Amino acid sequence: MGYAVVLGDAPVGLLDTERDAERAYRQAAGAGPLDVAVGVARLGGRAQFVGSPGVDDLDVAVVEGADVLCCGSVVLRQPGTLAAARRAWSLATGLRVLDADVSPRPPDGLREVVAEFAAGAHLVTMSTADARLLYPGEPVEGVAAYLRELGAATVVVTLGAAGAVLAAAGADPVRVPTPRVDAVDTTGAGDAMLAALVADLLASGEPDRPDGWVERVAFALRVAGLVCESPAGATAKPTRADVGRRFGGQAAPSSSR
Repeated sequence: MGYAVVLGDAPVGLLDTERDAERAYRQAAGAGPLDVAVGVARLGGRAQFVGSPGVDDLDVAVVEGADVLCCGSVVLRQPGTLAAARRAWSLATGLRVLDADVSPRPPDGLREVVAEFAAGAHLVTMSTADARLLYPGEPVEGVAAYLRELGAATVVVTLGAAGAVLAAAGADPVRVPTPRVDAVDTTGAGDAMLAALVADLLASGEPDRPDGWVERVAFALRVAGLVCESPAGATAKPTRADVGRRFGGQAAPSSSR
């Protein structure tokens, strides 16, 4: 198995807790792209996180050698990181995944950036909030179809508790339901879902039929649902075995196509 490169930032989250009967906040590393890289590893894949703690140049060899490149989030919003993302996108020889996580920034210029990256993406993911910010008034199915028209091979728009909209080649956009879970903390759910999709792309490539994508998205929603059942969702990414134990036989094998 090869590896995935996740390009982006490594924000530190604050977990709500209590100390001496008073509310306190504990710092916890793991959110955004770093969280995605951790999630891929927890699901059995190899992941390289690429951030920018200094002025180092982009490691060309690492990017070129990746089977999957995933970028989005803050790298789309800042000129310096956007330039690095564009270079990585042009160097990538494997599958390219765009996480169009642009909210809550104003859409000025971001719509064009998303269109630029979507045109060469094998998979685009975004939330309903991102879709509404970028394309106000448009139904999510229409947004997914539009991104496919731009060139994206497959588009997944997450709908929170309502599941996700999937637009894949050879089929009309469909809604994939989320499993019933006892949610206590939705932090990190979107990152967990993206990690599951990247992990399966890394393990088995793109599905060769639309129902293969439905299976992939359904599994990713189960991963996200399991994260929601943990009060430390941002740092509690599950393994495939964890998903299998929680949802019985519904844990999709990584070879699902």
